[in-house]
Formats: sequence, C-alpha cells, structure tokens
Amino acid sequence: MRAFVNSDSEQQAEGVVAIGGSAGGVEALSKIAAGLPADLPYAVLMALHLSAGGPSVLAQIIERRGPLRAVSAQQGAVMQAEHIYVAVPGRHLLSCDHRIVLSDGPSENGHRPALNAMFRSVALAFGPAAIGVLLSGVLDDGVLGLAAVRARGGVTLCQTPSDALFPDMPAHAIQAGVVDQTATAADLGPLIGKLCKRHRDCDVPRPPDGYMELENRIAMADRFSTGISGESLGPPSGFTCPDCNGSLHALGDGRFRCQVGHAWTADSLLSERDEEVQRALWIAVRILHEKSRLVHQLAVKATSAAVRDRYLALAEEADKAQSVLRERLAPSTPRPTPRDV
Repeated sequence: MRAFVNSDSEQQAEGVVAIGGSAGGVEALSKIAAGLPADLPYAVLMALHLSAGGPSVLAQIIERRGPLRAVSAQQGAVMQAEHIYVAVPGRHLLSCDHRIVLSDGPSENGHRPALNAMFRSVALAFGPAAIGVLLSGVLDDGVLGLAAVRARGGVTLCQTPSDALFPDMPAHAIQAGVVDQTATAADLGPLIGKLCKRHRDCDVPRPPDGYMELENRIAMADRFSTGISGESLGPPSGFTCPDCNGSLHALGDGRFRCQVGHAWTADSLLSERDEEVQRALWIAVRILHEKSRLVHQLAVKATSAAVRDRYLALAEEADKAQSVLRERLAPSTPRPTPRDV
C-alpha cells in the first residue's frame, strides 16, 4: 500500500534527482520509480521528449509503479521531498530557488522539454545536491546536461546501454566521459536512494560558468524573447537553424545556438539535416510523379507524332528520375520517437 506524506509534514527537498529519457524511456522511468525508497529526501524531476500537441498521462503511470507521489509539474510549485514531478508537453522542466519552472523557452535539439535544459537547471540550482540520470533514447540530448551536473559537483548516472531499448543517449554520455556510474533501470532506483543519503561537500566553491548560466537564462525566457546577442553566443558557424533558418553561432565543443535561442548539438543538427534531405527528396518524387502524369496526358492530346514523342520522352525522363529517388529513399526509416504519454 502507498503511504503518502501528509501535507502538514511535507518538507522542502534537500536536493533533486533529474531523470530524462526519450524513446524507450517510459519503461525505464517506471522501473526506476518502482525501486525508489518511500523516504527519499530529494525531489525527483522526470522528463521525456513529449509531443507538444496532446495531453500526458505519464504522471499517472509513474505513480502506479512506486511508493512516491507523482504529479504533473506545476509552475511555481515548491519541490518537496518524497515527490516526483513529471514534465508536461511543450514546456521545459526547470528549477529555481527550490521551485518548479515550466518554460516555453526555445527548443533544444528540436525538443521542449529538453533534457539538457533540465539537467543544466538543476546543476545551477542544486550543485552537489543534484543527481542527473540519463535513460534510453536516440541521439545525444542530455549529454551536455550531465556534464553540467558533474561540473557543479553533482553525481551523474545512466542506464546501462545494453539494458536500454534505444542505447544511443546513454552510450553517447559514456563516450563523452560524463557518467559516474551505470546501472540497469531496475537497479537505478535503489542506487539513487543510497546516493541521496551520501555526505555532500556543499561548501566547496564552484567556479562560475558563463555559458551555462547564459543557456539557463535562455531556457527560462519566453520562446519569442529577442534579448540574445550574437556576440554573447560566439562566432557565426556558417550553418542555419533548422527551426527558424536563422544563423547559428558556435558555442564550442559541437554546440550551436541561433539568436532566437534554439540550441543544437552537432549530432542532432546532422540528424535534422538528414531529415530535411529526406523531406526534400519526397517533395521531388511528388513533383516528378505529377510531371509524368501531366506529360502523359499531353501526349494523348498531341496533334502530331513529333509533339507526342517529345512528351513521351519527357515522361520517360521523369519516370527514370523518380525511380532513382525512390530507390534512394527505400532504405530510410523514420527516427524513433517516444510514445505520447
């Protein structure tokens, strides 16, 4: 039986556990929730790459699996121990002064909520009292965020890649050297419980990180904010933002931002370019198909053999080009995305 804490005895969290994933993350989050202790002194933030268009029942799913109360995050809520706060569609899940911040700031790697934004926020807000956990998913959202948690004295964990339905995200984090420990999703809950009771050296001064603080301010801001200057971001990269077609500035280490604030890692930007190419090729296939139909119709109505032959030659040319493009597109498969929950 679940024993919820009385509102009279609720206590402000000593720290925060930020857990993020993408494709395959619902199963992993459920297993973690089942293994968390009922007396966890930290608050827990959970985020997936949720579709902005619909409602989410992720909080209800998580609450049924473990001893802690799980709720959809609400703007301004005080972060309480023994509670899980679940991201809502279309909003970054952030923290400031022990309170929840739901932001519609610029997307990062095409996502809102974005894992990098969440991890960076708790790193700045809680320092050594922050634990970042990265789960199953594709590409590399969350890797830079784990680096931020580690830089501020927190602990970083990730799901063992062989245990993840989609191992890209934890594998990228391990390769980047930003993970302190790995464990299966079933073992992460008890491990988190132990880490929350560890001694934390919160008195060690942490050097300021201008980029980390700047990026956190951007995530906290309105998505249409115009207060970002190119000079504060870095030199022009020569690339354009897939979200707004604005100029991307290089922040170093394969990181990019536009003046609107959209953020991209090199891998996510490359993946988006691949998708743009796929979309462009499908548009070309459609245009060629319509061209072939049109010239066939014109050939039927041709008033002379020479005109008919010219139209048929154009149709053959369009059909051949269409065939080549279809062969190029045949092996491609859509990028996996998490189920809307």
